Amino acid sequence: MQSPIRLLIVDDEERFVSTLARLLSMRQMEVTTAFSGEQALEAFAPGAFDVALVDVKMPGMSGVELLAELKKLDPNLEVIVLTGHASVDIAAEIMGKGGSDYLLKPCPTEDVAAKILSAVERRAAKGL
Repeated sequence: MQSPIRLLIVDDEERFVSTLARLLSMRQMEVTTAFSGEQALEAFAPGAFDVALVDVKMPGMSGVELLAELKKLDPNLEVIVLTGHASVDIAAEIMGKGGSDYLLKPCPTEDVAAKILSAVERRAAKGL
């Protein structure tokens, strides 16, 4: 049996996070949630997660700052950034800091799950 995907969701919108976590848990994902970048760093340990799903705009530490910190702690972590404010500049910054992908909010759960599965496949291709 394949082990569950270990996912960290970080977003300051608690209702969004709890709903998404519940829906992804039903898809055999092991979900940990955080409502700020600081809270995510407290819950984070290198190798503990396969994928992180991070919102760009959060009070305190932004998602882009969190992305950079997570990649320093675990360079192999796949980080997908969620944004309601897409622009070429944000996309370039996300990719430049090691982000795997990004999604526009709101987006269907199927799209989120597909991006997560693609990220896990990239990890597997690297032998992780």
